Amino acid sequence: MATAVPVRIDWQAIVADPRFQALHVAKTRFLWGLMAFSILFYFLLPLGAAYAPGLFARKVFGPVNVGILFALSEFLVAWGVAFVYARRANAEFDRMSAELIRDAEKIGGRK
Repeated sequence: MATAVPVRIDWQAIVADPRFQALHVAKTRFLWGLMAFSILFYFLLPLGAAYAPGLFARKVFGPVNVGILFALSEFLVAWGVAFVYARRANAEFDRMSAELIRDAEKIGGRK
């Protein structure tokens, strides 16, 4: 029974491939944008509570005020960010990655 010879991939060659570079740049830019939005939105809660307490204390209904609704909106924003990332990854990043995976042996070859 013949044993399969494991393929050795030259990772430096893959990293140098323009398609990998394009994928890396696209993901990095997109993720930095999502992260900046998330951090900004996250810090609006303590900043709003500190600098706009009247607004955050305004009752919306019953004991629920704007501050509580804003705090709960943090969960919605987190889910929204995950949804936006998943859609972009499925539409663009996965296709680019699949191309690289398909051609990995050709790009990196055997060492």
